Amino acid sequence: MRLALYGGSFNPPHLGHRAAALTMMEKLQPDRLLIIPDRLPPHKDFPEDSPSAQARFQLCELTFAGIPDMEISDIELRREGASYTADTVEQLRALYPQDELYLIVGTDMLLCFDQWYRFRYLLEQCTLTVLCRAEDEHGLLEEKAAQLREQYGARIRILPHEPIEISSGELRELLPRRQGRDMLTPAAYEEIIRCRWYGAQPELSWLREMAYAMLKPKRIAHVAGCESEAVALAMRWGEDPEQAAEAAILHDITKRLPAEEQLRLCNEWKISLEDTERESPEVLHAITGAALAVRCFGVSDAVRDAIRWHCTGRPDMTLLEKIVWLADFTEPTRDFPGVDDVRALAQEDLDLALRTAFGMTLRFIEEKGAKPCRITADALQYYEQTDRR
Repeated sequence: MRLALYGGSFNPPHLGHRAAALTMMEKLQPDRLLIIPDRLPPHKDFPEDSPSAQARFQLCELTFAGIPDMEISDIELRREGASYTADTVEQLRALYPQDELYLIVGTDMLLCFDQWYRFRYLLEQCTLTVLCRAEDEHGLLEEKAAQLREQYGARIRILPHEPIEISSGELRELLPRRQGRDMLTPAAYEEIIRCRWYGAQPELSWLREMAYAMLKPKRIAHVAGCESEAVALAMRWGEDPEQAAEAAILHDITKRLPAEEQLRLCNEWKISLEDTERESPEVLHAITGAALAVRCFGVSDAVRDAIRWHCTGRPDMTLLEKIVWLADFTEPTRDFPGVDDVRALAQEDLDLALRTAFGMTLRFIEEKGAKPCRITADALQYYEQTDRR
């Protein structure tokens, strides 16, 4: 059998890695391709915000999924110490003594291959397979390959390859800036955002796609309006507009679920509820939505709390919580008596706008003959007392 070995840090694995794997499968045609994420690179340290070795393994599974005759190997992850390729090949040779081993290396790695740890052993055991990224590299690679063949009897194949020009280092710089999604498989990107590895922040267009798919179609206009209003208020009052956008985009993601499902989720996720919250199903989606936003999108505590309190409010709200609450109350599709007054107040005095809106909300609930949540009444009392102070 022909066994191809493709190792690296894969921190994170991206579409450039996947494209290289597909080129190898097409042009080398091995019986099996092993993707081998390393535990500890011998000559460099992982950046501080890197995920664990097991997490990189999982990202490799999500990145290389669907490639026939491919396997993600944890052979280096199970071995202590630095991940030297020679040690890995030695283990594989013991497991597969009759297989032909093809070691995939990049252009830069071939040019310095005779400086590798136990490189002679690697040349004895493997055929080096090099992906040539451009025509102007071919001559340089052939020259180095000829040297290794002459001096060490190396077996070397050079495969033409059209690369996707991105590096893992560049991708790690893009992800915190809400960029880089187009360089990852959808599943890998979703997992990176869920865990917020590399300090990643979601691209807001992607977040909208994900959130809108969870909504009833008629609610999308409200959520879009809430986002635009939250961003405007954040810019007016000095809050992070992107955090405000995240909270607004996600604030209604469980709104379409019936009350029984909301309560089931609270029980499953061990969320304690007050009696008035149990009796007010219209507020449950704020509670389950906040929990789901953490589970699916890895939102910050500040964004989580802004979602959690966007229905009832609470005493002593953070600036982001105030903004999202008022954005939900005043977004452009809202049209009821008094909303224009609250919109105007939100530009001048957030606390006064809150106090006015809380009073309107409680009166509306009482007029319906329903029982308001205690915490909304507490919030109104808090801001009335704050005003008197």
